[in-house]
Amino acid sequence: MATPKVLMLPGWQGSGHAHWQMHWVRRYAYQLVEQHDWMRPLRGDWLARLEDVMSDLNEPVYLVAHGLGCIQVAAWAQISAHGQKVEAALLVAPSDVEASHLENVFSSWRPIELKALPFKSTLIGSQNNPDCSASRAAYFAKCWGSQYLHLGEFGQLNAQSNLGDWPEGHALLNDLMKEKEHGH
Repeated sequence: MATPKVLMLPGWQGSGHAHWQMHWVRRYAYQLVEQHDWMRPLRGDWLARLEDVMSDLNEPVYLVAHGLGCIQVAAWAQISAHGQKVEAALLVAPSDVEASHLENVFSSWRPIELKALPFKSTLIGSQNNPDCSASRAAYFAKCWGSQYLHLGEFGQLNAQSNLGDWPEGHALLNDLMKEKEHGH
């Protein structure tokens, strides 16, 4: 089996240097999917960018998405010609782009795609994420067919959550990868 590729999909405004996603990029040489405009994210642009990156890959792929990146994965999975390349996805602290306080920023992202993902996924939520309530995160997990893990009070599970390189999160990614290796 080919060595799997791990793609990092940050959310709105990207993941800064101290974000666990960037720790993982540096430590494990995972590939960051860069966006043309992190501040004014347009759904079509972000989906096209992920499709472009996926078209160049021939090995098995794991997606690690944060915030808006989770919504990107859900939308992309329903339109992509390359979805079969994805072995599994780790979806962390999705952004509820339908929430009233986010509607002006994410108008092109509504409605949220709620069809089941065509690959295994784990969604990690937090009790006090200001961009997605725990109940909405659980609802997304149910719709997408994701295993749902609730971590307690960790906010947006970003750099401000003081997770460092978040070894617990990386262990969850490793679990997803091992499950696929063993055919579960």
